[in-house]
Order: sequence, then C-alpha cells, then structure tokens
Amino acid sequence: MKRVYGFLAGIVTSLVPGIALAQEAVAEAAGMADSTKAALAISAGLAIGIAAAGGAFGQGKAASATLEGIARNPEAASKVMTPMIIALALIESLVIYALVIAFLLQGKI
Repeated sequence: MKRVYGFLAGIVTSLVPGIALAQEAVAEAAGMADSTKAALAISAGLAIGIAAAGGAFGQGKAASATLEGIARNPEAASKVMTPMIIALALIESLVIYALVIAFLLQGKI
C-alpha cells in the first residue's frame, strides 16, 4: 500500500515542474515550440491516466470496505450504502475534473 502511494507521489512530483513550464510557455506569443506542444500532449495524457487509475483504486477500496462492513453486519446495509454511493460520486467527480483539465491542455496544442 505504501509503495503504491509512494509511486504515485513520485510521478506527480516529477510532473508538476513540467506542467508549470508548459503553462509558462503557453503564455508566450502564439508561436509555440514543438517541445512545448509535446509537453502539453504528454501532460494531458498523463493527467487523465493517473486520475483514472487513482479513481479506480479509490472506488475499489470504498466498495470493498463497504461490502466487508455489510458482510459483518447485514442490518447496517441501508445505513452504509448511501454514504458509499455519495463517496463514489465524489471520487468520480475528481476524475471528471482531470478529464476537463486534460481537454484544456489539449486545446492549447
């Protein structure tokens, strides 16, 4: 578990400077360098890829914990199911935000 979080943190940390430099280059004149376009394309792809992987991991963990709770205490199923659905919706909204950001980055290419 800690290795997965460490791996994801390392990826995000290594990508943040590239995204910041890409945004700085976009603010320049209309003529963009090929390296800037490539950085924007890679950033857009990685943004949605990492968000989808993280969202799937989070939703799987939430569903697993909910089903374990229901298996241990079946009477609590109605009390546990509604907060789980809300949590899944919030996790999915974060993935949709990443998709919007990826589209914005792709529009700058």
